[in-house]
Amino acid sequence: MMKKIVRLVAFALISGVIPCSLSAQSVKQVKLVNFDLQSSSLVKADGPELSTTQYKSPVYWMPVKVPSTVLTGLVANHIYPDPYQGLNNMLIPDASDQFNKEYNLEQYSHLPNDPNPWKKPYWYRTTFKVPAGDKGRHFQLIFKGINYRAAVWVNGKQIADSAQMAGMFADYNLDVTNAVNAGGDNALAVKIYPLDYPGYPAKEQLKALGPFYENGGPTGDIGKNVTMLCSVGWDWIPPVRDRNMGIWQPVYLRTTGAVTIGRPKLVTDLANLPDTSVAKLSLNLTLSNHSDTAQNGKLTVTIKPENFTGLPVQFSQNVNINASGSADVSLDAAKVSQLAIQKPHLWWPNGYGRANLYRIRLQYTTANGIADDTSFVFGIRTVSSKGTMVGNFLRREFFVNGKRVHLNGGAWVPDMMVNRDSARYDYEMHLCRNANVNLVRIWGGGVTPPDAFWNAADKYGEMVWSDFWVTGDTQGEFKGSPDWPLEGNIFVKNVTSTIYRIRNHPSLLVWTGGNEGHARKELYDAMRDAIINLDGTRPYIPSSSGFAKLPAGWKGSWPDDQASGVYSGGPYNWQDPKVYYKKADVGGDWVFKDETGLPSQPPYTTLAKTIPNLVWDTKLPFPLNNTWGYHDAATGAAQFDNYISEMVTRYGQPATMVNFSDKMQLMNAVGYQGIFEAAGHKLTETGGVMLWKLNAALPSVVWQIYDWYLEPNAGYYAMQNAVEPLHIQFNQNDSTAAVINRMHHATGVLSAKAEIFDIDSKRLNSFSISHIGFADEGTQEVIKLKEALIAAKGVSFVVLNLTNAAGKTVSHNVYWLAPGNNLTELNNLAPTKVDVKVLGAEKGAAENKWTMQLTNNTGKLAFFVRPQLMANGEEVMPSYWSANYFTLAPHESITVSVSAPVAKLGGVQPKVLVEGWNLEKQWVGLGTK
Repeated sequence: MMKKIVRLVAFALISGVIPCSLSAQSVKQVKLVNFDLQSSSLVKADGPELSTTQYKSPVYWMPVKVPSTVLTGLVANHIYPDPYQGLNNMLIPDASDQFNKEYNLEQYSHLPNDPNPWKKPYWYRTTFKVPAGDKGRHFQLIFKGINYRAAVWVNGKQIADSAQMAGMFADYNLDVTNAVNAGGDNALAVKIYPLDYPGYPAKEQLKALGPFYENGGPTGDIGKNVTMLCSVGWDWIPPVRDRNMGIWQPVYLRTTGAVTIGRPKLVTDLANLPDTSVAKLSLNLTLSNHSDTAQNGKLTVTIKPENFTGLPVQFSQNVNINASGSADVSLDAAKVSQLAIQKPHLWWPNGYGRANLYRIRLQYTTANGIADDTSFVFGIRTVSSKGTMVGNFLRREFFVNGKRVHLNGGAWVPDMMVNRDSARYDYEMHLCRNANVNLVRIWGGGVTPPDAFWNAADKYGEMVWSDFWVTGDTQGEFKGSPDWPLEGNIFVKNVTSTIYRIRNHPSLLVWTGGNEGHARKELYDAMRDAIINLDGTRPYIPSSSGFAKLPAGWKGSWPDDQASGVYSGGPYNWQDPKVYYKKADVGGDWVFKDETGLPSQPPYTTLAKTIPNLVWDTKLPFPLNNTWGYHDAATGAAQFDNYISEMVTRYGQPATMVNFSDKMQLMNAVGYQGIFEAAGHKLTETGGVMLWKLNAALPSVVWQIYDWYLEPNAGYYAMQNAVEPLHIQFNQNDSTAAVINRMHHATGVLSAKAEIFDIDSKRLNSFSISHIGFADEGTQEVIKLKEALIAAKGVSFVVLNLTNAAGKTVSHNVYWLAPGNNLTELNNLAPTKVDVKVLGAEKGAAENKWTMQLTNNTGKLAFFVRPQLMANGEEVMPSYWSANYFTLAPHESITVSVSAPVAKLGGVQPKVLVEGWNLEKQWVGLGTK
């Protein structure tokens, strides 16, 4: 018999909606979590019967926590193995019949008469109670995201069908007032339909070094749907077997009065830039009357600081609404003086200032009490863009609050089975901020993320570049067809819904028509027009690649009608830093490079979790086997092969798996340092540089600065250092040290010092220069080192330090060099040690933080020092270090801090494990739980 699942679980904040208790009948929003799941292949009842509280099932239904895709639910119930691990995905049938036959996957279907368990719909079912006191109230059932189609029944009544609910990126607000039983039990049944066209994946990545992967499958036919295109497989993610069909975002029951507040739009205007002393706000919303009597009420608006102290602003307006009608409300600073905010606290992106946030609360009250009550967070800021021709290339630049921002970030890809929750989004956005990332790009073949992502981006000052769901691999730029998606109306409806959902977030910087391609003209025009008409507050560019040219006569970027001015195309393999400097000097597509990167293996800490069978297949390069291939070593075989061979050439053949991992971290550090320092070298002449990519969809060995387990690799800290607001760096192409100021304010007087050490830690040369200073952002070359390095023999270390007028080190950087890049002498670097002193500890409700000083009191250089925060015998992930994988010259010290979520500390006293290339391990106790 079916387990009786039910109930309401908790009040929830979603899209800023808050529960309220200012009247006997409060506005409530309840998250429905506990559902049962089963295939329609086994369930013979239909929606009217399944959505009754009396339904008794002859078959077992599996309990699932929504949000949950079907495959997520089946894995949680141990029907299928965890596809994130090892080669488990090859033990799960695919949504493509042809693919199943080719790989003999039909044998694994859990349905006795269905070799493909994803062809028929699945049912989600739950029951819930509604208090008797809510009789006469208005009820809405809100689905924040389903995939791919859905039909809904409540208490035997059909509320929506699969023609109304289609596409992965729309949310659905269903009126269930006439179906809900107030004062009793209620039943909800949701029929989830699979993708109309499941897509045919490329060949599986079953070789550690194999052919280049066919992104989106050989024909790109997944593009016939409006869905997560990469669910059919890409060169960094295997096919998701059910294509993520299911209820992938939360479901809410919302209880209000007769009038509801809809589609609020808040615009902040700094009309007198550069003067920011006054911000003028405008507010638009719709009030809908769901009753057959006129409503005479009052709209109350309250604005107060969210993350800083300050007095709230409040005002009210009388608004009358006809029976069964609606009223559009439009308020601005010319009509309401309170909407002119004096001395506003501006929202600034990471690295340019504080991400100040306000909360606006909207309440509509009638004689019967509060009818509706909603709130959301916003930031006061303006964004804009311009395109400038540089040679034969258009360069795109972006501005926030009138100040130019140099974009440093990368592409963001979805979790393989869209399983991220609000805590995970917070951790990842915090990791991005800690790495000095200021831009996260939502890649067009993935998903527009849930509200929790945007809330975290707002909080951490992460600008977001949002592609719509178009790629050249499915819409005809490379393969696929411009006729896809087949149902343009679904695409347009999903676009419209997405704009309404996320347009109030200050983090959203720019809309993009797609990834390396375009939708067909009627969809392209509809998307562009919707962005202008429904938002109109931020730029739009046609594509994430300037190489994808718009056909003649198509409208370009908005508002300047120019081309995109940004360029993908890599390189995606490991490059010597000199290469990046040469590219930046030439300009070309590096005037704004929005996709480049390198294979970036995680540290040994998480390698065994990613590759559970760490046994070398001796027919392959050390240390590979085919599990490496499945976890992305095979996807760009040439890139990974180059990555390994360059490591062996520079640092020598690794002796062990640990040694291999350590040498790969050297490759990561040098590679990412080269990318971002080369772009910084041309700071004022380029719009930005972005990685392919920042994060991982599953445990992976390529293209990431932190892995699926939230473990940063050395490249993460190289990026953190390279794009710090004030930075000293070394141009390996011309052997010049330079200072980079990314800030829009004066630096004061600075001094720079460069030292050169040999492999025995003997100081060969020292150079200093003082009286450096900047009034605004810019670069200055300060010390020429070419002649001194020519005279050096073997491996040399270049140690750079930048200090302020008080003598405090504000930037520290180290390079290791050798003629012909023969760095094998590093294998014999003399051992040394560092002394660690804990300077302080801070205990917080959400995070704990420690500050410590590491000092090299010896005459030997301490190379590639890696402290780790440890609890219960494992590294705490995430941990937010202010610096890591650093090198200390003899008698040099560094002060670093680390923080971590309290929830990840396990209630124990953590310790710090200090390791390094030439250090013995040492453990350091910390001062607070």
